[in-house]
Amino acid sequence: MNKLIKYLLVGIIVGIIDVIPMLFMKLSWDANISAFSMWVIISFLLYSSNLKINQIVKSIIIAFLVLMPNAILIAWNNPLNIIPVLIMTLFLSSLMGLVTGKIDAK
Repeated sequence: MNKLIKYLLVGIIVGIIDVIPMLFMKLSWDANISAFSMWVIISFLLYSSNLKINQIVKSIIIAFLVLMPNAILIAWNNPLNIIPVLIMTLFLSSLMGLVTGKIDAK
């Protein structure tokens, strides 16, 4: 299977993992779609990146850079709302880096 397809599949799976708790919290569909698409985009950027650093660190950096514009909107009215988003982003981006690092090792 093509390496890009594998990366995108990882992004889709991580996106689904991120959206599941959002569905239980009954967040709006635009928030769910935004979160899901963010992970697919992160997986593409991770695939395209030429940074010569650890894959997990690279994934964390890219994820937080992509999250930043949304983080401002999320935290604007209530800064405490950003805490679970940051924790989930750190966890999922680390997971994504671990998995994609294994894809690269093959």
